[in-house]
Amino acid sequence: MASRVRPSPINTMNTHIIPVRFEYFAPKTLNEAVDLLSRFRGRAKVLAGGTDLVVQMKVGRVRPEYVVSIRWLRELDFIDTREDGLHIGALTKLRRIEKSDVIRRGFIALYEAAKAMGGVQVRCMGTVGGNLCNASPAADTAPPLMVYEARVKAVSTRGEREIPITKFFKGPGKSALEPDEILTEVMIPYQPANTGSAFLKVARTSMDLAKVNVAAAINVREGVVRWARIALGAVAPTPIRALKAEAYLAGKELGEDVIARAAEIAASETRPITDVRSTAWYRREVSKVLVKDALRIAYGRAVRG
Repeated sequence: MASRVRPSPINTMNTHIIPVRFEYFAPKTLNEAVDLLSRFRGRAKVLAGGTDLVVQMKVGRVRPEYVVSIRWLRELDFIDTREDGLHIGALTKLRRIEKSDVIRRGFIALYEAAKAMGGVQVRCMGTVGGNLCNASPAADTAPPLMVYEARVKAVSTRGEREIPITKFFKGPGKSALEPDEILTEVMIPYQPANTGSAFLKVARTSMDLAKVNVAAAINVREGVVRWARIALGAVAPTPIRALKAEAYLAGKELGEDVIARAAEIAASETRPITDVRSTAWYRREVSKVLVKDALRIAYGRAVRG
């Protein structure tokens, strides 16, 4: 049975206090959690690590009537290698991803993204599922998962479904999850031999969200690019794949002229804005640099096998 805490009076003067009245539930099973979301459809928020939700509640940007904490659902905390690929539970901490030899060896762009996120304290609390469900255009786990063509699993009282990560993000703060669904795991297919990948990021400080982040994956045969995937974050309302740049690279030898042209095409596919972190012009220019560097690194890793 989920524990329940009654709302307390609002204190808007102390920033350490959440100035929102809400009821808190801590379900002990996934079935209990989805039952609660079904009952409170559209009026509840799911709490995992809390590094995003709690901050948003403190500043009053999010005001849920109910908070359903899933942080004790150990069944959603795992990294498993299975026949169809790597499976990562939604409650898996970013720090655990950073420390995983399996991820560092087989999915290095995801390892590099996790390592680049905030400080150790944040990575010890934040989860891969929370980073995705917050649906920030700058989510660092999004570009590597997009170039790996990952899928996510969503569960509700109506059953479960799989969503390609490329269709998961719908807008700033908006995902493909229904109000009564919980993201339970991320599924990444194994990458074929002679595939290399890389993740790069530029931010104001090491603790800040990205001004621009980029992931690239390249598969090479006899020095020729069989396929390439490029994903960028913080340069559009959602993380994006640079599909035109990918198509340009297919079938080419990856010389400096080709890399430069691919980076120009990728930058042209972005739709950046000017905000407190950066200008649209800077984001577009930095996109070119990061795409170039990510392609070089990914290509080198692919060639070395």
